[in-house]
Amino acid sequence: MIRSLGREKPVVPTSAFVHPAAEVIGRVRLGKHVSLWPGAVLRGDIEAIVVGDGSNVQDNAVCHTDRGLPTVVGRNVTVGHGAILHSCRVEDGALIGMGAILLGGCVVGAGALVGAGALVPPGARIPPGRLVLGSPARSVRSLSKKEIADLLENARHYLSLARRHRASLSAKKG
Repeated sequence: MIRSLGREKPVVPTSAFVHPAAEVIGRVRLGKHVSLWPGAVLRGDIEAIVVGDGSNVQDNAVCHTDRGLPTVVGRNVTVGHGAILHSCRVEDGALIGMGAILLGGCVVGAGALVGAGALVPPGARIPPGRLVLGSPARSVRSLSKKEIADLLENARHYLSLARRHRASLSAKKG
């Protein structure tokens, strides 16, 4: 469901796929070919939430903000099932694993991988192309070129899934 909040209206291009069971509320701006999956909640009631072109926010993930700190997701980012992004920045091509939690003011660099269940503390800086794991999240190693390419392939895979789901939902309406 896409809902305005007062005068704040989400910006959702026609190329974006928002599953009917996802919630997009208030100051949210989606890029081209973004996909939001069942149970995803993007609640822009305090500050803006921006999701860049080609990114996906999977089932039951939550994006929210604190005063003065927007949540910004770059291009071709994958946000895994059940992840929480709270007033953070995720740069292009990163992957946020299932159940990971990113807290206020943290920055995940381009092409980084935050492992499933990791907790990235407030203000943390994850360098580009690094694998981080644990609670609190700690840098484990650099990702190989192939691993970084695989992160982008995962984002492309979700573009394909979004097309399939959009077609299926359209067929049911007709």
